[in-house]
Amino acid sequence: MAGSRMTRRDACKTLAAAAAVTLGAEAARAQGDPVTVEPAETDELLANPHMGWQTFHRFADDDEALAGLPSSSAYFRFYWSQIEKTKGQVNLDFLDSLLERADAAGQKLAFRVMCAGTDDAYMHVPPWLKDMGCPGFEFHYGDWGPVHWVPDMDSPVFQREHFRLIDTLGERYDGDPRLDIVDIGSVGLWGEWHMSGTEVEMPKPETRHAIVDRWCQAFPKTPKVMLIGGEEDMKRATAGGCGWRADCLGDMGGFSKTWNHMEHFYRQAVAKAEAEDAWKAAPVAFESCWDMRKWHDEGWDIPAIFDYALDLHASYENNKSAPLPEGSRPHVERFLRRLGYRLVPRRVTYGASVRAGEALAVSIEWENVGVAPPYWDYYPAVRLVPEGRGEPVAAVSEITVRGWLPGQPRRTDLELDTTGLAAGEYALQIGIVEPGGRTPAVRLPVAGRREGNWSVIGRVRVAAR
Repeated sequence: MAGSRMTRRDACKTLAAAAAVTLGAEAARAQGDPVTVEPAETDELLANPHMGWQTFHRFADDDEALAGLPSSSAYFRFYWSQIEKTKGQVNLDFLDSLLERADAAGQKLAFRVMCAGTDDAYMHVPPWLKDMGCPGFEFHYGDWGPVHWVPDMDSPVFQREHFRLIDTLGERYDGDPRLDIVDIGSVGLWGEWHMSGTEVEMPKPETRHAIVDRWCQAFPKTPKVMLIGGEEDMKRATAGGCGWRADCLGDMGGFSKTWNHMEHFYRQAVAKAEAEDAWKAAPVAFESCWDMRKWHDEGWDIPAIFDYALDLHASYENNKSAPLPEGSRPHVERFLRRLGYRLVPRRVTYGASVRAGEALAVSIEWENVGVAPPYWDYYPAVRLVPEGRGEPVAAVSEITVRGWLPGQPRRTDLELDTTGLAAGEYALQIGIVEPGGRTPAVRLPVAGRREGNWSVIGRVRVAAR
């Protein structure tokens, strides 16, 4: 009896397997023979979000120095005194207007808040901070200029009020899709984490660390950078998930014949802060020393300067919205083709036909040919667009492109529900869409017809059930 039961069980398994093969064959026939397309990669310049060539205190649509270069990031820095003239009344309208203006120009906004400067102003924090009893220090910058006042950041009064400001900004703007990066700049002249040229000492390490921590707590969703400098400060910031920023890219001896930022400071500072891998989780941003015209006039090697930034996995370059020097445009364009991320669909495999109501399987193999990953959540997507009347249908992957490192192939598998589709010919399109949306936000460097930021891959025939 036991042997007989085993035989029946085996027979059931055989029938089930045969049925599965039959169903699989029917599904394959329903989707037609698989088609694999290898899109042709282009070398076009792309204004993709959260990376690239930054404008400085202006926007892409009014920056003549861009001269046609793409820019998706507008970088601004301003003093605390500019945004909170009255205690407790942070000028959010001002910041809202910058975000709206950047969005209208096709950009995201990056910003830094500063507490000390060297222009004609006596102080760069709100006067009410001093009036309410916050201690501070007067100083001259170098041997010239007016007297300035900077608050004692070790003071509980400063910390209470400044932390409130940071919290207010975070509550309002953290995770805002119009925001690009937050540059942590509370400390030092121009927010650069030093008081060079003055007799004022830097705040205590525990104060600096508390300021870094507060920015990180207030903006957990938004990528953050901190100016390269103080070893322990940068180490704390990058260990907490921040990236870093350097503001003298290109200096090959403009300050000293025996020392320069490129050879003697940046790589060493990154190593000392144990931040060599920080770029994998948060951006690296550069600002030109002077601007590129200085590089040209000094005869410095512009391609080598750009390669230096790429080797450190840069996502941003800010040339202070200055004109490009003569002959440098090809070097800039080469640089922009690798700066940040650049997502290329290498292969797209799908069924040539499908019956209405069946799922259309689409597989996309990707490669990031840039030098850094995306740091925001965007999602691969596919859609079918009827070649006559009708609405497109789309499917969005649950897998974000955030963190896709260069040189590591990725694959996304999606299924399009064709329920309710009329029989006919459809265009198959792929894209990378914004969270919760159906609009591609990331441009793909592939040849062929496009509809907006959707790339047309091929055609699919939908047959009646």
